[in-house]
Amino acid sequence: MAFLFSRSSRQKNPQELVRLLKDSLHRLETASDSRRATDEITRTLAQMKVVLNGDLDTEPAPDQIALLAQESYNTDLLQTMIVNLGRLDFELRKDVTTVFNTLLQRQIGQRFPTVEYLSTHERVTHLLMKGYEKPEIAMNCGQILRECIKHEPLAKIALGSSLFWNFFDYVQVPAFETASDAFTAFKDLLTRHKATALEFLTQHTDAFFQRFNGLLASSNYVTKRQSIKLLGEILLDRTNYVVMTAYIDSPEHLKLVMNLLRDRSRNIQYESFHVFKVFVANPNKSKPVLEILVKNKAKLLEFLRNFQNDREDDEQFSDEKRFLIREIQEFQ
Repeated sequence: MAFLFSRSSRQKNPQELVRLLKDSLHRLETASDSRRATDEITRTLAQMKVVLNGDLDTEPAPDQIALLAQESYNTDLLQTMIVNLGRLDFELRKDVTTVFNTLLQRQIGQRFPTVEYLSTHERVTHLLMKGYEKPEIAMNCGQILRECIKHEPLAKIALGSSLFWNFFDYVQVPAFETASDAFTAFKDLLTRHKATALEFLTQHTDAFFQRFNGLLASSNYVTKRQSIKLLGEILLDRTNYVVMTAYIDSPEHLKLVMNLLRDRSRNIQYESFHVFKVFVANPNKSKPVLEILVKNKAKLLEFLRNFQNDREDDEQFSDEKRFLIREIQEFQ
């Protein structure tokens, strides 16, 4: 590592580091100069990490961090880093992720300056979302995006973008790690910031659940299990009462959930039970929903009496099952 801080490459000030990194990233686009640019990027990122996090001999200095952060905003460095992420090797992509997320986490009192910057530069969030389409940078973009959407203004940008709908594809890509990372971001967007998520779900109820039902019918076990569990979380959150009532008014939704109750996977059956109970417990069932429940009354009672009886230690589950049986018995 000594080459990073040789005499010929003195420790530059924060503004110089930012400008040098931005210039080197642009030079990557010219193949003839890419080797020298990559070497410069390696040295510069190493020095930036020392400024931001310190090292064995140096504590990070708040004034130096502030200079580096402000110059990053002034030069739109964060966007340049994401645009060129695919041109970097594995280790440099990790370094970019570290620098980006360190800046993102920087807090002054109640303020997060990088979040404020990104709130007025929405393209950066959009680029991170589209990163799931590129296998070589998907995990890096996902790691940064998940850090971004911990902050409600950036989650709102993601939910408000047409790119959000691409998550229904991202969570089903063949690469397991990418799909899992995308599903974590997808879930966070729909559950972390309740008011923002409710606003989105209320505005797009029909379109959202039409796409979401496709995940519930997926041939991929992991996708199906994660999706039915997430559906339960959304519907059972009191904040989403309006969304829940809209969902359980639909006979098509009820049919889908009843089919999932009979899935080969016990885990999917169990998660489906928690959605099914919302239909049954609803005191204001729509006529089509009630007709389906009444028509299937005998089958449902027989099914529930034998449903996962080995969960004897789960008292809440046993109580809920007894409640559903009593409710269904009273259907006329």
